[in-house]
Amino acid sequence: MELVSIVIPAYNEEQAIGPVIEETIRAMDAAGRPYEIIVVDDGSRDGTAQVVRGYPRVKLIQHHTNRGGGAARTTGIHAAQSEYVLVTDGDGSYPAQDTPRLFGALERCDMVVGARTREAGTVKLLRSFAKNAIRGLASLLTGRPIPDLNSGMRAFKKSLALRYLHLLPPGHSWVSTITLAFMNDGLRVDFAPIDYYPRVGHSTFHPIKDTWKYLLTVLRTTIYFNPLRVYLPLAGLLMGVGALKALADLFIAGRANGAAVTWVVGGALAAGLGFLADLIVRRSKEP
Repeated sequence: MELVSIVIPAYNEEQAIGPVIEETIRAMDAAGRPYEIIVVDDGSRDGTAQVVRGYPRVKLIQHHTNRGGGAARTTGIHAAQSEYVLVTDGDGSYPAQDTPRLFGALERCDMVVGARTREAGTVKLLRSFAKNAIRGLASLLTGRPIPDLNSGMRAFKKSLALRYLHLLPPGHSWVSTITLAFMNDGLRVDFAPIDYYPRVGHSTFHPIKDTWKYLLTVLRTTIYFNPLRVYLPLAGLLMGVGALKALADLFIAGRANGAAVTWVVGGALAAGLGFLADLIVRRSKEP
């Protein structure tokens, strides 16, 4: 069987990283598949690196400063020896026992995302509402249902991921961006249900700042790969409002005023920008 690579970013995960490594080793040894584990210590200020050094089979890479979970994932992917890579978090929130199952599912697609069956993070109500709203928007813009947009556990083919690493942000939005990049570029992304546990230690997720970043990620990534999915609905909305305003003005005052024209012109400009952006995207993909 072919070698697979497991990348685990870690930042101040002294309490959790040992059990995560041990559970991963047990799962992969039981599966009988050759593997490597790469832990990227993202500038931890605790004993994370010392714990990892206690596992001779694990490769440790250290960032001298905290660069973000996305940057740590990118570093690990570049270091991976295999074409088949799985990334997961080092905080104990994802089921290491499902690692072989996700690698198996990857044989039928380009990326398989571990879709969490419940929310176990901090500020559950706010996180659930924000994630569901943004996930719904992403599903609308990509044209297919997305059970989990920002799961930290996923497996993919390295050669495909390398196309997008220069586009990915260094922080929490890394996972959302690579999901949307694969989907908007026509690659096959499957979702496999997984359990999700309360993390060990303190979360670095900021409910307002990071939610705003997730929203911008959805819009920016969709515009980068498929701008018409954003601009045409926007144009239709603006022109529709303008048309309704014109009808109301005609019914009430007997004539349409300048506000209605402004809405319609704004819609036409949005459509024009969308087609221009789409032309640029298509030209950039030409060999």
